[in-house]
Amino acid sequence: MSAKSAPVLDRLDHKLLALLQADSGRTLEELGDTVGLSPSAVQRRIARYRADGLLLRQIAVLDSGRLDSVVLAAVFVMLEQESVALHRAFKDRMQAAPEVQQCYDLAGSRDYLVILAVTGMRTCREVVDRLFMTDPNIKRFDTHFVFDAVKTGLALPTASAAS
Repeated sequence: MSAKSAPVLDRLDHKLLALLQADSGRTLEELGDTVGLSPSAVQRRIARYRADGLLLRQIAVLDSGRLDSVVLAAVFVMLEQESVALHRAFKDRMQAAPEVQQCYDLAGSRDYLVILAVTGMRTCREVVDRLFMTDPNIKRFDTHFVFDAVKTGLALPTASAAS
C-alpha cells in the first residue's frame, strides 16, 4: 500500500470510479452521459486518477469457470517467527510469484491468505511446494481448493457509508 494521502473525490468522481470498476471498457462518451460530464472532462478526471496513483491499471477479467484447466486455491499461512524482515521476505516472494493472484496480511490466528490461480493440480502441488514447503519460517499452511467461484471482484468502495 502506498503512503500517499487519499485523493479528494467529489460526487462525480465516486460515480465515475464505480463505473470504471464495473467496466473500464466503456467509451468516454458513455461514461460522460452516465455521470453528466463531457467526454473531455471524463478524460481529464481519468488522467488525474492515474497521475494520483488511484487508478493503477486497466485489466481484462476472465471467467475462471470457463477455463477447464484453471485451479484456484486459498492458502492460509502461519509464520513461525514475527519480524519485519521475515514478513517482508514472505511478501516479496508472494509478489514475485505469477501464480499468486492475491495475498492478504491478516489479523487473527493466521498471518496470510494467499489466493493461487494455476493450470492443473500437478502445477498447484509444485507451486505450493515451492512457495510454502521451502520456507523454514512457515509454521503451518492449509490449502483449500475452490470448487466454484460464487462471487469474484476487485471493486472497492470510494465513499464511506456515511457519505
